[in-house]
This record gives sequence, structure tokens and C-alpha cells, in this order.
Amino acid sequence: MSTLDHALSGELTADGHRLVQRVYYEDTDFSGFVYHARYLHFMERGRTDYLRCLGVEQGALSIEGDTEGLMFVVHRMEIDFKAPARMDDVLTVLTHTEKAGGAKMVLQQEVRRGEQLLIAAKVVIAVVNAKGRPRRLPEGLAAQFLGAAAAG
Repeated sequence: MSTLDHALSGELTADGHRLVQRVYYEDTDFSGFVYHARYLHFMERGRTDYLRCLGVEQGALSIEGDTEGLMFVVHRMEIDFKAPARMDDVLTVLTHTEKAGGAKMVLQQEVRRGEQLLIAAKVVIAVVNAKGRPRRLPEGLAAQFLGAAAAG
């Protein structure tokens, strides 16, 4: 990953991953607050860049000699909306692995403005093959996610 890519992708931390995002006009609704569904975009970017920083390229998630393919899909999401963000706020999206194994991963995500918690989410990710059927997360990949979690 180039220096520019790394800067755009946030950073791995002792607790998982940290990504900084600015709120733009397009993220807000008529009230001037961030529209609730836009937080899904911020959290998706956090999850995607978490993978990128771990060295996992989603577009090439085929294990050598593996013809099944490997994809991650959101299976379930629980979100607590604590406080709103506004245009020009600088948000930090924090992502860490709670569980990785079998055919799923569980990630915890937070969206913060400074120290203030705005969003808390639990995201269950299903691991599927190219046909959309469940498959086991390869042990090496699970270890990458759990290693990031254990570092915290």
C-alpha cells in the first residue's frame, strides 16, 4: 500500500482501526444533522479500510488454490444513535474485531466527534462463497482479525 493509500485508509491501532472522516453537506438532511442512513456509509468505509490496513484486498479474496471465492456481507447490525453530527464535524470511525471464526465475524464500531460517542454499532458479518453460500473463514484470515483484536 502506498503512503497516500495508507493516509486515506486510516490506521491500525492497539484497539483495531481508526478512520477520520469529515461531514459534508451531502451527508445532512433538512435539519442540518447527519441523516441517519449516512452513518452506514461512514461505518462501511471504516470496515473496508480496516480490511485494507490488515492487507486484505476484498477484490482478490481468493485463497491460493481456492475456487470457491470469499466475500463478506453484512448479516445483522445493531445501532445505537447517541447524539447527532453536523456539517463540517470531523468524525472518527473506530472498528475492532470481537469475534472471527466459523462463517462469521463480529465487529464493534463507534463513530465519535472528539471524545463524544455519537454512534455505537455491533456488526455481524457473514462469510460466503461466490454463490452466496456460507463458508468458513480461513484460519489465517481469522488470525489476522483476532490478532488485531488481541493487540488491544
